[in-house]
Amino acid sequence: MVSAVFHTPLEGAPAPQPAATPRHKNSNSIAVSASQKSAEGQKHMKYKNTLRWDWRELALTVVPPLLGLGLLVGLWALVSISTGASIPGPVETWGQAVQVFSDPFYRNGPNDQGVGWNVLMSLQRVAVGFGLAALVGIPAGFAIGRFTFLGRMFNPLISLLRPVSPLAWLPIGLLVFKGANPAAIWTIFICSIWPMVINTAVGVQRVPQDYMNVARVLNLSEWKILTKILFPAVLPYMLTGVRLAVGTAWLVIVAAEMLTGGVGIGFWLWDEWNNLNVMNIIIAIVVIGVVGLVLEFALVKLASAFTFDEVKS
Repeated sequence: MVSAVFHTPLEGAPAPQPAATPRHKNSNSIAVSASQKSAEGQKHMKYKNTLRWDWRELALTVVPPLLGLGLLVGLWALVSISTGASIPGPVETWGQAVQVFSDPFYRNGPNDQGVGWNVLMSLQRVAVGFGLAALVGIPAGFAIGRFTFLGRMFNPLISLLRPVSPLAWLPIGLLVFKGANPAAIWTIFICSIWPMVINTAVGVQRVPQDYMNVARVLNLSEWKILTKILFPAVLPYMLTGVRLAVGTAWLVIVAAEMLTGGVGIGFWLWDEWNNLNVMNIIIAIVVIGVVGLVLEFALVKLASAFTFDEVKS
């Protein structure tokens, strides 16, 4: 007997399998997460390297000057000990400096004023003498550098007068102006004018000839050539001359005030020597150095802001 077995379609069909997650999707998500972690790690390492580099750069910038100042103070202390305290040491001078700068603008008479008034008076003389030198020296430098005839005429005079010590002109100033203050300003004028004349003339002579050829083709006036071509090209050289002139003027005013008297940091230093106050002499030397450093730093920053790369090199 043959029996037939009937199966329903559901019974014969294979059981459905669960849907498998696409393998490429999982791999993509893993790759994305790995790349994110790698990027975060690189960013963290870059931040650490930046911090490490900043600290190293800061150390290289700050530590050497501090070591130099420490060496200077140490030598100063050794000299003070070896001379039997005839030269005051750093500690005693620091205490005197605190007392001096506690009231730098006192006035007890025309010849007894605080160190602040003396510094301001010296800066005023430097500003007046330097300003007059700039008004004369910079246009003269443009003319000497622009016109060959004028350059050949004034170069021997500049070569003759420039090596003369500025203090040698002080008696001429006293004779002509009959006063210590204008004589000191005259001395500042003489010592400041030469760097500005020479640097400005050199800058004009180094203007590329192509610029001047273009000006000739365009038939520009002399005023246009001066304002549109020469002045922008000569400005870095001119500012270098200004920086050198200010440094020289600050050196000379101290010596001029020591000779002429009156109110000023040079006179204050000489007056303290007459009073045998060595601590105030040392304080005056430090003040002169700090003011000169500030002037130099400010003018270097000003000159570098207007200096082209080819001029810097």
